[in-house]
Amino acid sequence: MTKSSGPRILVTGFEPFEQDSVNPSWEVARALHGEVIAGATVHAVQLPCVFGAAIERLHGALRQVRPVLAISLGMAGGRADFTPERVAINIDDARIPDNAGGQPVDTPVVQGAPAAYFSTLPIKAVVSGLRAQGIPASVSNTAGTFVCNHVFFALMHWLAQGHGEAGARGGFIHVPALPEQAARHPGMASMALATQVAALRETLRTSLTVVQDLKETAGQLH
Repeated sequence: MTKSSGPRILVTGFEPFEQDSVNPSWEVARALHGEVIAGATVHAVQLPCVFGAAIERLHGALRQVRPVLAISLGMAGGRADFTPERVAINIDDARIPDNAGGQPVDTPVVQGAPAAYFSTLPIKAVVSGLRAQGIPASVSNTAGTFVCNHVFFALMHWLAQGHGEAGARGGFIHVPALPEQAARHPGMASMALATQVAALRETLRTSLTVVQDLKETAGQLH
């Protein structure tokens, strides 16, 4: 990975998981690698879907890229929307093993760290902007307790500890399955790769240019 001059954006996606040969989070991330958005250059990095190892790779990328904006992506099979996550929680509780067979249960992501961190992305402005472009989007209030939340929490802890660039923002977005994945699972929601790439591009632009998030409801009853 080579660093560009000027501001940089780090976008991470995961390697394929379980029986899938593709992971939309990585396909979306790498589609924007090298693109300049709002004056900042995108650097895409693939993370292993493995507890611990994913954080090591993330930390290495953060040190090398020194981004002003860092967004990690993960797939949420079954979701129909492009969903910025609101909160990361300090717990690993794996219902199934990761790609290395690891399955932590009730284990802190970072021992002694806070119970949770909020995203510092303007998540409501992102959702509003995407909907205005005809892209299904919604705020999510749970990133789960698998490797996605594991990475999200690690990213926000890194930034909260002051390791990033001054004023750097960070967050996590879950993306839907691709149509070719949904074709193997009748009834599964999906979103075309081109639409997801457009959604990420708009998300990056909004995250770099919108200082104050919108004040509108995105809550849930359960």
